[in-house]
Amino acid sequence: MSERNMRLARQEPRRTRADEIREAIADDIMSGLIFPGVRLDEQELADRFGVSRTPVREALKQLSATGLIMLRAHKGAVVTPMTIGVLSELFEALAELEAGCARLAAEKMTGAERRALEEVHREVGDLVRRGDPDRYHLANIRFHDMIYEGGHNGFLAETTVALRRRLSPFSRAQFRNLGRMARSFAEHDQIVTAIVRGDGDGAFHTMRAHLATVEHAFEDYLAEEGRTAKSRESATVVAAGRR
Repeated sequence: MSERNMRLARQEPRRTRADEIREAIADDIMSGLIFPGVRLDEQELADRFGVSRTPVREALKQLSATGLIMLRAHKGAVVTPMTIGVLSELFEALAELEAGCARLAAEKMTGAERRALEEVHREVGDLVRRGDPDRYHLANIRFHDMIYEGGHNGFLAETTVALRRRLSPFSRAQFRNLGRMARSFAEHDQIVTAIVRGDGDGAFHTMRAHLATVEHAFEDYLAEEGRTAKSRESATVVAAGRR
């Protein structure tokens, strides 16, 4: 990887208004504020975020690519019912793809690419100490992208990125769990160590184990959100009874 490419790899992706709207809607869906089957009205969303319908339309298009919502002709956007079983299968598939990328990266990365990966890994550690889950999520994407590229297999990288984008809202949510960023960083450390050593088998198994913990962290997040939602509902019922 050239010096210019290494600089570019360290840059955070430029965030647009559509990105911010997409993340806000995704958070509402996964926290239970917007239920499966609910229709998302473009104009209502535009009014909520104080924008035109253009960035809202782009945000909905991005969410459709993740599977969180469905775009239907003449009906607009509808929140997709998503079962834990389907999510489990998607995470399982992503784990196998990412593990394959890590194995190839350990075998094929150049010395410059390995050093760049170590540097980005150190930068990600700074975000753990700051406790910034949103920036950590973006840095996490950059970290994984470098591993895909380091495998020097364009088809595998493209396939993995497509599936990861579909699961991005779910993997992003995990970093809201207390202590998850620190655990994720520790898992990354094992992956980086295996790749830098050229240990293909070690990189494969540590990456697959890492993706398994991502799935479990997301399930923990859902459980906690469910408890919070029930608590809010109970408080509302109690308050109504006192009137």
